[in-house]
Amino acid sequence: MQLSRIYKISKTLLEHGLDELIPQKWLPWYARWWRYTAFWIQNRYPQKSRGERIRLALQSLGPIFIKFGQMLSTRRDLLPADIADELTYLQDKVDPFDGALAQQIIETALQLNNIDELFAEFNITPLASASIAQVHTARLLSNNEQVVVKVIRPNIKQTIEADMELLMSLAQLVRKWLPDGKRLRPVEVVKEYQRTILDELDLLQEAHNGVQLRDNFSDSPALYIPRMYLEHCRANVLTMERIYGIPVANIKELEAQGTNMKLLAERGVEVFFTQVFRDSFFHADMHPGNIFVSRETPDNPQYIGIDFGIVGTLNSEDKRYLAENFVAFFNRDYRKVATLHVDSGWVPADTNVDEFEHAVRAVCDPIFQKPLAEISFGIVLLQLFNTARRFNMTVQPQLVLLQKTLLYIEGLGRQLYPQLDLWQTAKPFLENWMKEQMGLSAMFKKISDNLPYWSEKLPEMPDLVHDTLKQLKGLPEQQRLQQQALLEQQQQATKARYLGLMGSTLLIIACLLPLYHVSWWLPILPVSLGLLCWILGWKSQ
Repeated sequence: MQLSRIYKISKTLLEHGLDELIPQKWLPWYARWWRYTAFWIQNRYPQKSRGERIRLALQSLGPIFIKFGQMLSTRRDLLPADIADELTYLQDKVDPFDGALAQQIIETALQLNNIDELFAEFNITPLASASIAQVHTARLLSNNEQVVVKVIRPNIKQTIEADMELLMSLAQLVRKWLPDGKRLRPVEVVKEYQRTILDELDLLQEAHNGVQLRDNFSDSPALYIPRMYLEHCRANVLTMERIYGIPVANIKELEAQGTNMKLLAERGVEVFFTQVFRDSFFHADMHPGNIFVSRETPDNPQYIGIDFGIVGTLNSEDKRYLAENFVAFFNRDYRKVATLHVDSGWVPADTNVDEFEHAVRAVCDPIFQKPLAEISFGIVLLQLFNTARRFNMTVQPQLVLLQKTLLYIEGLGRQLYPQLDLWQTAKPFLENWMKEQMGLSAMFKKISDNLPYWSEKLPEMPDLVHDTLKQLKGLPEQQRLQQQALLEQQQQATKARYLGLMGSTLLIIACLLPLYHVSWWLPILPVSLGLLCWILGWKSQ
């Protein structure tokens, strides 16, 4: 199965002429030799541009590769414009499957004899088609509301599982053979990605994620989440409110209606950090195909989010370390950065903090010499990642989604407002969050939150104190008895080993006696004694 998939991937890349995009001098001899041996596979799209060939190749390889292309499409600071423009088509313009089949899937999932039982109108032509599902517009019969119905592609799970199996094999090879394999933790990263993408196949879970996000941002001027119709949602079908916004990638239309682009870009950063640090629940697939802008109040723009199949969560410790790291970076406190990495366990405890601080300073100081608006967080991450290799920094799988989402946000923000200062926009938010979490107000809030529990347990305190003191009083006797029991176990073990050794010695003697032509009955004695020693030793254990 894996060999056939590897062959298909290789064939697809060659059929789209992607090998021609790599300079020959960069290819090792065995790669050039392999290309010559596959002479029968020719470029079928020589007339198409390089960006279009890359897009078509990723699209034909399936959802795993399409999502990779979606992420790349947001990084215009890392890709040539022609390639980035083509990759944007992967966000919602993937080839659809038959609309009649989608209707049949909906009828089966919702137990309908006919689609007209639920919808007054149903458009069999898809509104949009992505890597895992496609969307059809409809109007509910019950309340006349305009909705969209999302349907999972048939047989897509088998393709994803095959690709994940291949990725896992590659990850195991990377872990085993690359010098940094264990530090990069590729197997753990692939498992985390596998969990998230399989979760994306469960549209019922996506609907519940949407409900959670909608509750978190109710009445928010920065983000609107459409209503989910949970009664019409299943594992492979999702029904939600239809929204009428401008795709966030449509810069010309946004500018034409007078959108405040600076505020829009800054609100993207605000929404991200609010989800991460306030809610610990964030939309982790925020590529432009999933983000729209409301047509109302362009001077006070509001985002509209869709597609909640991939969400991320962080525990309180990760949040605190992340926030402190961000603030330390903003303040150029590299000593604090180095100490936090050691305290969090992201680098080994025996790391030389002075050397690590010097390495971080060597990376960040030249970057901070530039105007803040020219600093790319993506570039900073890549350079820090390369630096950390010297200090055996391990990849944190639980942070991979957050890092990917932050890169999405920065790439999107710079498209909307090229002068976006991610650092300056995020710094006040993080500093305020840190004060709320670690200041006096945070202490009083925790006391206030725990007060009902403490008041409930207060009447039990005298009994708990009495029981604790009673246990402490008997603790020396318990320790003495435990030590005595441990000593007896050690003595029994020693006795068992001694008897086992004696039994083995006697059996060896019994085997050697016949060599000296003694009477036949003489070896019986050491055999009997040896077996007896073994039995006694076994019983004494």
